[in-house]
Amino acid sequence: MQEILLNIESKETRFANLKNGKLHDLVIERKRERQTTGNIYKGRVTNILHNIQSAFIDINEGENGFIHLSDILENTRKLEEAFDMDFGSESTQDEESQNVKIDQLLKPDQFVIVQVVKEPIGTKGARLTSKISLPGRYLVLLPNSPHRGVSRKIEDRSARERLKRTLRAFEIPVEMGIICRTASQHASQEMLLLEANELLATWQGIVEKYKSSSSTGLLYEESDIIKRAVITAVDKRAERLLVDDYTTYQLCRRLFSPYSEEHPLRIEFYRDKFPMFERFGVEKEIERSLKRKIWLHSGGYLYFDQTEAMHTIDVNSGRSTNVETGDVEETLVRINLEATEEISRQLKIRNVGGLIICDFIDMRSRKNQRRVLDHFKECMKEDTAKCTILGMSEFGLVEMTRQRSRGSLLQTLYTACPYCSGTGTIKTNDSVAIELERDLKRVIQCQQQYAVKIVVHPEMQRHLQRMDRDFLNQLAESLNAKVSWETDDSLHLNDYKFVSLITNQLIEMS
Repeated sequence: MQEILLNIESKETRFANLKNGKLHDLVIERKRERQTTGNIYKGRVTNILHNIQSAFIDINEGENGFIHLSDILENTRKLEEAFDMDFGSESTQDEESQNVKIDQLLKPDQFVIVQVVKEPIGTKGARLTSKISLPGRYLVLLPNSPHRGVSRKIEDRSARERLKRTLRAFEIPVEMGIICRTASQHASQEMLLLEANELLATWQGIVEKYKSSSSTGLLYEESDIIKRAVITAVDKRAERLLVDDYTTYQLCRRLFSPYSEEHPLRIEFYRDKFPMFERFGVEKEIERSLKRKIWLHSGGYLYFDQTEAMHTIDVNSGRSTNVETGDVEETLVRINLEATEEISRQLKIRNVGGLIICDFIDMRSRKNQRRVLDHFKECMKEDTAKCTILGMSEFGLVEMTRQRSRGSLLQTLYTACPYCSGTGTIKTNDSVAIELERDLKRVIQCQQQYAVKIVVHPEMQRHLQRMDRDFLNQLAESLNAKVSWETDDSLHLNDYKFVSLITNQLIEMS
């Protein structure tokens, strides 16, 4: 059983996809940080970087967007990857584009039409492309790519041939292309023709808005999270869409109306006063997905770590044993198989992207290694993000990449700690006491302050009373100075202050 939950708050909308009561996907969208992926803008070239064949483009969204030469001259292979499609014999490679330079295509202050393919994350601006795509329910219109194709996920040969004939019959400009998505397999020719005309009309509106606008700005906005939730519920053949806001519930019913004959989805309003995400255990799953350590049912566990360049996932045997057979190798294989299922689920919930290294438990048999790798690839097929998984090394390492268009769950909900700057560590009490001794000598000897009040955190005060306070008092006396002590629980655990007992002014440390 598959269910979609929509939780609506004043500043946030959350979308959860449950399979048999277990969270398998999560999207959080905040109103202050609206999603821009898929949006089309009129942009202005602000700077061209010849050394990396790229340019910065102002799209009037704060940070300038970034476009690379490859995003301007996207070839057929990239289009095939983006839409999981097959162009067949019409597929061609533009060999002349290999020698084109960025300054031959873009000039400073030039206006261009661009589309966001990756959200701005941190200080990085949005990733842009000039190869526009307008997705519909069944079709994707490519206004400046003359390719026509059918999704590879449609395996039925007769359906593929029927869709290819339909594509050839479409009366659209020769410079434009069109893709039949997976959902088009069950759509009639009339439905496809209607949507194709709607997409063409949308593109005409974008072009007219581009021509009439004198400045940079938004030309077309991609569907919001509510509409995407309804479409996902239809695509995934979900049994129920549950919404906890009545206005949004009514909107979902209206959005679903055109697809009511395609799938009998139940759209229900959640009336219980008990929070919906708590009722279905989603809140606990979110908390679990924010932790570094994830326990498996077999007794093994996963460690999720992030570096600047990649994410690493370490699989450990933990408390797991195989008492019945005593087969150690089979026990390790079972843990690794369970780990593949949990890793694929966690990658979607956490929205982890980029380069990912999975360190599975070592297995001696190459056959068992293939079992684990094949099961991992099978689990990742359900992921809507583009994933590439390489083979398993002799050490049990699997390298993979996962496409990400928005910030991860951790980036959405958390910020770096202002105390430890994201390191997760602070100085020990002994380290602070040693620094305090050095600074006390400097205040007395260099700044000639002979009556000093030392203000520390209460926890630090307790440590000093046990260990170093008498010594520091004696040190001050040996330097002909007087010291008193005070606590301030608003201080950071590692911080302390020196205040003059004569002027009652803070002593600045130079």
